[in-house]
Amino acid sequence: MKKLNHFSALNPEAVAQTVEKFGTPVYLYDEALVLERCKECVEMPQAYGLIVRYAMKANSNRTLLKLITGAGLHLDASSLNEVIRAHLADVPYEKIMLTTQEVHIGASRQTLEELLLSGLKYNVCSTHQLELIADFAVANNIEVGIRIHPGIGSGESATRNTGDDYSCFGVHLSDLPRAQKCAADKGITFKHVHVHIGSGADTKMWRQNIDLLLGIIEKHFPDAETVCFGGGLKEARMPGEYAADVPLLGSYAKMQIEDFYERTGRKLTMEIEPGTYIVANSGYAVTRLIDKKSTARSNFIITDGGMEINSRPLLYGSKHPIYIVSDDGTRIISSEFDDVKHDYEAVVAGKCCESGDCQTLDMDGHAVPRAMVEPQIGDIVVIGGVGAYCSAMAPYNYNSHQQASEVLFTTKGKLKEIRKRQTLEQILQNEV
Repeated sequence: MKKLNHFSALNPEAVAQTVEKFGTPVYLYDEALVLERCKECVEMPQAYGLIVRYAMKANSNRTLLKLITGAGLHLDASSLNEVIRAHLADVPYEKIMLTTQEVHIGASRQTLEELLLSGLKYNVCSTHQLELIADFAVANNIEVGIRIHPGIGSGESATRNTGDDYSCFGVHLSDLPRAQKCAADKGITFKHVHVHIGSGADTKMWRQNIDLLLGIIEKHFPDAETVCFGGGLKEARMPGEYAADVPLLGSYAKMQIEDFYERTGRKLTMEIEPGTYIVANSGYAVTRLIDKKSTARSNFIITDGGMEINSRPLLYGSKHPIYIVSDDGTRIISSEFDDVKHDYEAVVAGKCCESGDCQTLDMDGHAVPRAMVEPQIGDIVVIGGVGAYCSAMAPYNYNSHQQASEVLFTTKGKLKEIRKRQTLEQILQNEV
């Protein structure tokens, strides 16, 4: 049977079986592709050691965390709750790095200290964070890393650029002398140095980031043993887009780290933190076409899942491929990976009472029709590329809609529910 696209094991029959068994809307993940992406990253070229940390904020479902860490990846966490959640998925604290905007005082400070004593690794992202943790770290012989704000960055949109002067992640180079004085006064040496320039970063900028960070380490961090180049490896969701060449980037990093050793006599272990690259294209939002409308300007197809399951078009103007599958799962009616021109065009809209609830928005928030074979009410509409930053970030209770269930299409061709659909009672249970 024909598959949805050239990179996934999913086919229309599996999609229809998912709908029949679990209803719509539902997230459907391709286990084989997750494992393939993990293998690619773990086996990328390296000089003196490599640790790949999955950025769990991309998708923190327990089953996926087990699957990814079982493939040899460590974890990058962005909050204490993520750390705890990862540990509940049987990930040892020693394999988790916390890099967060949170400032821990009171009860959360006590929790942080307990987890650090249990093996959690920690990057400070501000001088204030450093000041708060320094005495405890020194007293307990705990190493602390540092995230640097380089002042330059790159991303698929302005809101995903985490390295330029309009973002606030890490210790800015202008504030580095103050942080280093604090560290010296307290007796801290930084052995782990980290930079992340943005999500979906341009490959050229990623190479520049490698050069920039190695230069910063050579100049400012004589005790550094590990260099983390962050994540943001670009994935190709749409036809015509190009994903990051992971082996090529690894080869470049390897060459530059070896050159660093020739200059300084220092061998650095490399870390990267992919999130999107690991899970984005493994995920599909499976919905049902429930209505069709037209205006003087556009046709609209209305699905039973929209911004409450995928808010990336609304937030970023992101493009996702659209697949139309027959309601019985016997065929793909329309796919943006087919090299076929279609006369029918429609905006793909959701059921939320919100004008931005469209899956086909441009960067300015305008609804843009997509070419497709005209579908009929009852057909299955599948949104691709939603494995990352969708279920983890969606405003799923807007209009009191329930969080969708999540299903894994296993390497053995089985369907395994990995999150149950939320009930209305669960939405209401904490209201007093």
